[in-house]
Amino acid sequence: MNFDDLMGRTEHWLNSKGPQQHIVISTRIRFARNLAHRPFPGWSKRAERIQVLDEIKAPVEALPEMEGGFSQVLQDLTALERQVLVERHLISREHAAKGAGSAVVMNAQQSLSVMINEEDHLRMQAIRPGLQFRDAFESLDTMDTELELLLDYAYSPKLGYLTACPTNVGTGMRASAMLHLPALVLSDQMNPVIQAVNKIGLAVRGLYGEGTEALGNLFQVSNQTTLGESESDILQRLTRVVEQVISHEESARQVLLETKRTMVLDQIGRAYGVLSNAHSIASKEALNLLSLLRLGVDLHLMDDTWRLAIDRLLIDTQPAHLQRESRRKLAAEARDVMRASIIRTRLENASGPDFSSLPEIPPQTSENAEG
Repeated sequence: MNFDDLMGRTEHWLNSKGPQQHIVISTRIRFARNLAHRPFPGWSKRAERIQVLDEIKAPVEALPEMEGGFSQVLQDLTALERQVLVERHLISREHAAKGAGSAVVMNAQQSLSVMINEEDHLRMQAIRPGLQFRDAFESLDTMDTELELLLDYAYSPKLGYLTACPTNVGTGMRASAMLHLPALVLSDQMNPVIQAVNKIGLAVRGLYGEGTEALGNLFQVSNQTTLGESESDILQRLTRVVEQVISHEESARQVLLETKRTMVLDQIGRAYGVLSNAHSIASKEALNLLSLLRLGVDLHLMDDTWRLAIDRLLIDTQPAHLQRESRRKLAAEARDVMRASIIRTRLENASGPDFSSLPEIPPQTSENAEG
């Protein structure tokens, strides 16, 4: 499969329904692994990285899960193609910047991907729609077990899997959930939630992970350490926390409807109006407005079928995707015009939010009762 064939396929995690998908867009499990007796990629010379690539790439490609999949040395991908993979959450920003000796292998559904010579020799991930930590873990664990029979992993009986970053030593596993939390942001509750999550050893990050902004009210919640806990313990603890955050978001949505109903409906209505009529729109504004429109779907102001269409737009309107679609390099202004055109076209059959579908708020809790 070449790059164009890969891009012609819709990502399974983005085009399928999953549990709690009104808030949890996706869940991801990542394993970090290294070969024994080989320097980590950050300490490797060019020839050593190429040697590791030659040792790893063929066994990964031969896995049953990768039949009919995509495999490419990063040097053979353009900078734009690498950025498209970043925007699809298939490789990291750090991996996209790598040179000789780095590669990516993934299945046709784009639900399993392997980065070779990123920070570690192997960074494997499974991604699923909605809240599906266990299913994602089991699929990745199966692939990892198959590879461990073929490759000599760097492993310590005392410490577990050895990794380039000390925080990954042990299970080598990072689990994360991508959450859509507009009500917590609108009600100024996001910072307390982040602080509470950080206190129990978990991390809250932005759209593309560590060091990135939470655009579109999208946040990643993940474990920070992997040493001293089993995979099962990590997943149980993370699932409990994610479920609590879901509960807080649901409560925040209800409170907003009861206390700031006009503001919420106005923002959703304006988001639909701008997205349906704008002829130029920047990436950040588009993400934030699409987030509000997704909230409108969650509040049953629009048909539920629009959720997947909006989620698709969150990816397709990113800068690299737009430039790939146009087959040429675009200036920021041209991207803004193209982005607006795509959104208008995708939404032209949407009837818009139906605010009459919301139940009336009892007078004692309505906005008018406060004044």
